[in-house]
Amino acid sequence: MLHNKLKKLLWGTAMSTNKASVKIENVVASVTLHQRVDLNAIVKGYPGVEYRPEQFPGLVFRLKRPKTATLIFNSGKMVCTGAKSEKESRKAVKKVVKELRNIGIDIIGKPELTIQNIVASAALGGNIDLERATFELGKTMYEPEQFPGLIYRMDEPKVVILLFASGKLVCTGAKREGDVFEAVEKLHKILEDKDLIFYG
Repeated sequence: MLHNKLKKLLWGTAMSTNKASVKIENVVASVTLHQRVDLNAIVKGYPGVEYRPEQFPGLVFRLKRPKTATLIFNSGKMVCTGAKSEKESRKAVKKVVKELRNIGIDIIGKPELTIQNIVASAALGGNIDLERATFELGKTMYEPEQFPGLIYRMDEPKVVILLFASGKLVCTGAKREGDVFEAVEKLHKILEDKDLIFYG
């Protein structure tokens, strides 16, 4: 801890040059088509789709580019997963709707898309003192004998972050990509200010 404080005194704010690397892993979006969809007609047009109504009421429509899986329900609701950005998620939904139109399924209106969850991973480039972070951060849960990560609930932006001693993080619950970057940056600053992160 003293070593970290000395470094801070010597380098001033240069400590913060340790930039976190953030990677969006999965964007989950829900879509409403505002009309019913005949899933059997999709199966006829695309025999490669996965549809086992006796096991699950949704049909799985996979795209290679962007690499996503979209669940389609006969109610006209869809869930797109696997996209690596909001833009990719929108692109995938547009492509699925276009494919449906190509096989004669008449989608009348414009699909309404809502981002439900963005999952991202990040690396802070230093080791985190999880024991002390449990008390210093507040709104945390840490039971190392059950799970090696500390669970931290951030209020603003509203996300849940899993912190590991290695400085690796998983951020979930964000509705916008900007929230992910803001949350990671904010947490990184708190960890540095409270001397909870150590750079080798």
